[in-house]
Amino acid sequence: MKKLEALFDAIIVKPIENEETLYGNIIVPDMGKEKNEFGEVVAVGFGRYTLNGDLIPMQLKIGDKVVLPTQGFTKLPFEGVEYYVGPENQVLAKIVEILDLKSILIETEEGMNVEELEQGL
Repeated sequence: MKKLEALFDAIIVKPIENEETLYGNIIVPDMGKEKNEFGEVVAVGFGRYTLNGDLIPMQLKIGDKVVLPTQGFTKLPFEGVEYYVGPENQVLAKIVEILDLKSILIETEEGMNVEELEQGL
């Protein structure tokens, strides 16, 4: 079995499929415009060393969702899947999901009373 392993301060990102824009029942394809790529980090290196020999550890971890620049990362086909490889410091943003306590509780099967819970917090 083979796998990709990131070295030094490199990360390997698997692209996330962009959703197509819908207008009514018509699918509008993305054509011509160069857009930033969204992806999920599948491998990270250990970091990089400063001139003093201190290790600067990686900030990203496997599973993080990121926004990549339009240029700078290398496309790497590997076993039928296309990945992007590049240095961590060129990632434009990390996508962070903000959890809302109310919406989580409303979605639970227990149907907890949100007002009663908030009074207890």
